[in-house]
Amino acid sequence: MRIISGLYKSRKIVAPKKLPVRPTTDMAKESLFNIINNTFYFNELIVLDLFAGTGNISYEFASRGTEQITCVDQDFGCIKFINKTASEFKMPIQTIKSDVFTFLEKTNFQANIIFADPPYNFTDDAFSKIPELVFKNNLLLEDGLLIVEHSKHTDLSNLINYSYSKSYGGNMFSFFEIQN
Repeated sequence: MRIISGLYKSRKIVAPKKLPVRPTTDMAKESLFNIINNTFYFNELIVLDLFAGTGNISYEFASRGTEQITCVDQDFGCIKFINKTASEFKMPIQTIKSDVFTFLEKTNFQANIIFADPPYNFTDDAFSKIPELVFKNNLLLEDGLLIVEHSKHTDLSNLINYSYSKSYGGNMFSFFEIQN
């Protein structure tokens, strides 16, 4: 994987093969960050990266100037890799080793962008729990976005506060916002 833009543009990050991850493709990541760039100033964001895996999305935010990034993943190897990489690059990334649903049920952490990249084989019920917990527990700041990455075979348009989806190859991003 590589960082697409910002301070660490073109830097390659090689994750250990044994991590249980499926990193977001460069094409999909670039498209996602074009959308975010048109709406937010990166240096003003608070980001929560759920199912963080390798930290791919968080590194991109950090490279673009975001200074408040928290990654949540239940795999110790993923957390260890993110901590090591963030330290090497001097990136402002905090990690929390936790089951994402347990974290969402207990936290009062609020963010402008909450990015969730759960396993593509999640059940519809598991996918629906993400926006349900985010909005029930008031974790998204006003004018913020919850972005859920999923397969093009999964439809999240019926979930609470769904706004729109974008498709990039086999990847899809569904966007959720606080509805007024």
